[in-house]
Amino acid sequence: MPATAPSPLTLRDIARRATSPDYHRWTAQIRKTGGCAQPIHLRGRVDYRDPLTGALLHRYSTLHEPDGVLRVACKTRRASRCPSCAEVYRADTYQLVRAGLVGGKGVPDTVTEHPAAFVTLTAPSFGPVHARREKNSTVRPCRPRRDLGDCPHGRPQSCTERHGADDRRLGEPLCPDCYDYTGSVLFNALAPELWRRFTLALRRRLAKSAGLTVAELRAVLAVSFAKVAEYQRRGVVHFHAVIRLDGPDGPTMSPPAWATGDLLDDAVRHAARAVTVTTPEAENLPARALAWGSQVDVRPITTTGDLSDQAVAGYIAKYATKAAECVGTLDRRIRPTDDLDRLNVRDHARRLIAECRRLGALVEMAHLRLADWAHMLGFRGHFSTKSRRYSTTLGALRQARMAFNQREHEITTGRLPLFDEDQVLVVAHWDYVGQGHTPGEAFLTAALSGKPLPPFDSTGAGGSLPELMEVL
Repeated sequence: MPATAPSPLTLRDIARRATSPDYHRWTAQIRKTGGCAQPIHLRGRVDYRDPLTGALLHRYSTLHEPDGVLRVACKTRRASRCPSCAEVYRADTYQLVRAGLVGGKGVPDTVTEHPAAFVTLTAPSFGPVHARREKNSTVRPCRPRRDLGDCPHGRPQSCTERHGADDRRLGEPLCPDCYDYTGSVLFNALAPELWRRFTLALRRRLAKSAGLTVAELRAVLAVSFAKVAEYQRRGVVHFHAVIRLDGPDGPTMSPPAWATGDLLDDAVRHAARAVTVTTPEAENLPARALAWGSQVDVRPITTTGDLSDQAVAGYIAKYATKAAECVGTLDRRIRPTDDLDRLNVRDHARRLIAECRRLGALVEMAHLRLADWAHMLGFRGHFSTKSRRYSTTLGALRQARMAFNQREHEITTGRLPLFDEDQVLVVAHWDYVGQGHTPGEAFLTAALSGKPLPPFDSTGAGGSLPELMEVL
């Protein structure tokens, strides 16, 4: 099916921007943002002054920019909102994770000798869901349990279908009325606390295995990690993490000889089994203990093979740009005025959102802010986190990129930068005035970013900027 044709208003907007005198300056801004889908609009100026004499060395103002604004990248991590900025975030996360495995970005290459494992901590079951199961590249039946009969609501408790990869039923409960929506939402809300308790239990297990107290362990061993949260299609999060053993000063020091990969494997599995978190108690809702699922995967990371540093870094970076889109929920906050029945979401996601709202209205659950995070199905933690000494930071990577991009436009006083008064004083004033593109600008941005334009009329024109201009 061809794409819907742009409206006459959109076509006029394309012509307005493409034929404006400052079109080339506008395209320069768009390329500078990397084709950002929702750029921030700023209005203001920057003065570069000599702090010794007070002389104005240079002034930049948005007065002469298209529409009087400077467009800068939104820098979101979400691929569903801005693929271009999310790709930058993904690449930075990849470099951050990989540096902690092979060195670079301030981390010595001797870090490859430190024991490291790729750990996956899953959520428990809240009820049977449709799943795609494969074995030896063969798709197997979903849940072939013919002896279970029907559930109390009259629905079969088995499924013999072999689901395709794009089957919309994947992650949907076999019986929504039997599914534990309360437990699913509360697990998402308390998953960050469960991870915190896991890291504490991990250190305690390492200390006990070495015959030390936790305080004594800190003097000889440090545990570093980088983790990412991933949504399963059923709407619950699980964590993937790189966990590494270092000396007390981090990656610059080797861990003790007794700190081996096998010891790390044992400590991870023990900690995953040992920790629980208790949900708040409310009227008609007793407290319950939540724990990790039974599937705990611990695999050593090597510089070669299937689980290499590149594979692990790429896997974690991929999920750092995603959220709950795979569950079929919205990529924005659910407003109190939103009619839940009219939202364009999957039925399973709708019931999870409704449960967030219901629980969020309880006084005992207020601190979990479930209503505010209903679009994330209760999870309000950071998707990508790391320990302080794992490797470099995203901020350091961004600063290095900024310095590299500005090297050709550096303003100097003309003196050697020996003292503070030899450094350029930068005085900036910015006002936020908007965000995003007009419909025509969004079309042109797609063309400038190398993305194919959809067909938009019966002539078959489209797909490139010259063809678009011919129609106009």
